[in-house]
Amino acid sequence: MTGETITLQASDGQELSAYWVRPETPTHGGVVVIQEIFGVNDHIRSVCDKLADAGYYAVAPALFDRAEPGVELDYDAEGVARGKALKDSLDWDSALLDIDAGAQFLKHEGVRKAAVVGFCWGGTLTWLSACRLAAVDCAVAYYGAQIPSYLDETPRCPIMLHFGEKDASIPAESVARIQAAHPEIPILSYPAGHGFNCDRRADFDKGSAELAWHRTIGLLQQTVG
Repeated sequence: MTGETITLQASDGQELSAYWVRPETPTHGGVVVIQEIFGVNDHIRSVCDKLADAGYYAVAPALFDRAEPGVELDYDAEGVARGKALKDSLDWDSALLDIDAGAQFLKHEGVRKAAVVGFCWGGTLTWLSACRLAAVDCAVAYYGAQIPSYLDETPRCPIMLHFGEKDASIPAESVARIQAAHPEIPILSYPAGHGFNCDRRADFDKGSAELAWHRTIGLLQQTVG
């Protein structure tokens, strides 16, 4: 199993790069992995590889390509500042076109059902993908801080949300608002901070990451195979 860089084309004609990996034993569906504000970096590629190990096709569109190609940022103050600036230079609709390009690519490759799994900025984009993209059959969002801004929208597919109880950027009140607006959605919390799934970050929490991943794979197995 070896990942490669490919080129996707969104429906508006925009071309963007993506990390793409096929499983050695393809027994499941496909997953679009949605980046944090740090680009398609080692962490995001490792998530794709881990999904492929579990039998899923995985593709991670480089959403920053619309602003600046080839961006990979470190988890430090400079990386955070630059990542936020790049994120703010883009709009949600354009990012969703690029995510949809990933889902369409998977289905063109013969994948019957496609899920999205996203982190941080990608967590909010996961919510919007579940609400707006017909090609998405399942969604798992990790610590999507801006989800409360879109509670008037309802996911069209099964979705699971993961949050850290010690996340300074997502107050407990915000998570409670999501649960109140959508009591049917499983919202799972962990004794951890923001970015707890990423072993490159200071807030990495191994136990929480493993439990969240186990639950994520469980939903994927139920919905996309």
